[in-house]
Amino acid sequence: MSYPFSSEFDIIFAGGGSTACVVAGRLAACDPSLRILILEGGQHSLNKAAHVQPYQYFTHQAPTSTTMTFNIGNPSPHLNGRAPIVHCAHCVGGGSSVNFMNYTRSPASDFDDWGVDGWESKNLIPLMKKLETYEVQADRPTHGYDGPIKVSSGGCKMGISEDFIRVGTKYHKRPFSDDSNDLETCNTYSPWFKYIDGTTGTRSDAAHHYVYNQAHNPNLQIWVGKRVKRVIFENKRAVGVEFTNDPVSCPDADQLSSIVRASKLVVVSAGAFGSPAILERSGIGAEAILKRCDIEQLVDLPGVGENYRGLSDHNGAFVPYFAGDEFVTMDRLWRGEENVVQENLAQWKSGGKSLIAQNGNDAKIKWRPDDEELKAMGSTFEPRWKEFFQDRPEKAVAILTVFAGYLGSSGLPPRNYVTAEIITLYPVSVGSVHIKLGENGKEDIDFTTGYLDDPSDIVPLNFGYKKLREIYRRMPSYRGEVAAFHPRFPEGSAAVCGETAGPADLNAPDIIYTAEDDEAIEQFNRDNMQTTWHSLGTCAMKSRADQGVVDARLNVYGVTNLKVADLSIVPKNVGTNTYSTALLIGEKAAMIIAEDLGIERRP
Repeated sequence: MSYPFSSEFDIIFAGGGSTACVVAGRLAACDPSLRILILEGGQHSLNKAAHVQPYQYFTHQAPTSTTMTFNIGNPSPHLNGRAPIVHCAHCVGGGSSVNFMNYTRSPASDFDDWGVDGWESKNLIPLMKKLETYEVQADRPTHGYDGPIKVSSGGCKMGISEDFIRVGTKYHKRPFSDDSNDLETCNTYSPWFKYIDGTTGTRSDAAHHYVYNQAHNPNLQIWVGKRVKRVIFENKRAVGVEFTNDPVSCPDADQLSSIVRASKLVVVSAGAFGSPAILERSGIGAEAILKRCDIEQLVDLPGVGENYRGLSDHNGAFVPYFAGDEFVTMDRLWRGEENVVQENLAQWKSGGKSLIAQNGNDAKIKWRPDDEELKAMGSTFEPRWKEFFQDRPEKAVAILTVFAGYLGSSGLPPRNYVTAEIITLYPVSVGSVHIKLGENGKEDIDFTTGYLDDPSDIVPLNFGYKKLREIYRRMPSYRGEVAAFHPRFPEGSAAVCGETAGPADLNAPDIIYTAEDDEAIEQFNRDNMQTTWHSLGTCAMKSRADQGVVDARLNVYGVTNLKVADLSIVPKNVGTNTYSTALLIGEKAAMIIAEDLGIERRP
């Protein structure tokens, strides 16, 4: 069947997130004559303060934000009937333009675990080095020093994070390491570096460093406010895409469809939510899913939208504490106190320094429990430990950290806070993301998160609450718990929360929790645990027989001239904040596409 096309490009990217920017930018740099189009539903992020000034990252989580899409999951009994909300980016640069900027890399073994030819760690480490300029330490063999993405310690150091390392090494009895992102080091207290340019103090995102810096090339185009509806096929060969004006970015525009042609390739790069939806709207997916949406099936590919990992794989819990007035936190800046903002902006504009170039988070531990902690965690976690973690010392169970400031929107009194965070890295539970027709006949999302479905998944969250509380109450800035956002312990419990005058002694005994206290912690986590914005896996790079969607060269099974390149292809967990993985997939995808098209790549 033939369609009228309004214009033609060589390569079309359906989505303009982190990975798409990397691939498009690399290909355009290799061959400036390539006509490349990026269709992005969100708006531009070019030089906008909310995107380039690091401290503003949390503004994108606001309920009124248009730079994030709020995906509402199905209610779950494992969340006490709650319907979780998972955000994903909705702007050029995707997550790289709105994330927390934490520089984290997974162990090399994660990629070897994928079992995909060409994606082994030995093939990927050169690309990890190629993409970064590691500004904090010289001559590290697994780091790069000439790439587009800058890694630094930010615009100033946070004393609260230094205290976290000091107390952690002494009380928690773990060693210090100056680099726990060397692809193997684990279970050490370490600095947490950032995707921030150490010279300019700006966010180091994929949009500015791969595509916006090629504005001189008229063949590399970005059309914003365009929602890709589906891929157009002729005899199962992808020849273009159909798109409309995005209703969020362009609320007053018409919703008429347009079609643009791709002479060489269509690359779906809309993330763990958007990519499976585009494939399903294009007739690629499970028969039952397509049938209920009145979509004619083109390819039977039941893995589309399955294997959802990220929300179910990286569970997060954020818990606030009071901090002393004399300590430096991000709170006054985040509250928008004018004199503080202007003072820090002046420093930032003159030399790239100050709290403007900060996220409030300078330290972490990629934590593995010791024998005593494992015993305290109980028998529910034991099988998972023995099966996955025990003989793999590079695999962390969770990241433990503190933020110097309140990460929330609940209108707490204007004072100083610290937020303790645990991110569990390899839980078992898995969900799914599909399209469906809503009651009004319009497309909706059928999203099952999988949160805490496996009973072992909540155990590290429960234990992590206790461990982080013990660490922070020994830090000098500690002034007690914000009780409204902690478990509701029974009256008379030793664990009851509240404000206090100062920290406990480093050698003070731990809080003793009763069985009733433990139940309060578990119910708190089921009521409050949330996304860490690391969604992935819904167009998995696996064999077709194993519910895979793309092969090792990112080709969608059953059709030609169509690839997927984003975090949706990840077949198994990665123990990291996923921006590093999105960049890596982009570099690998650019290599694959250049080889397919016979383009000579630059080293």
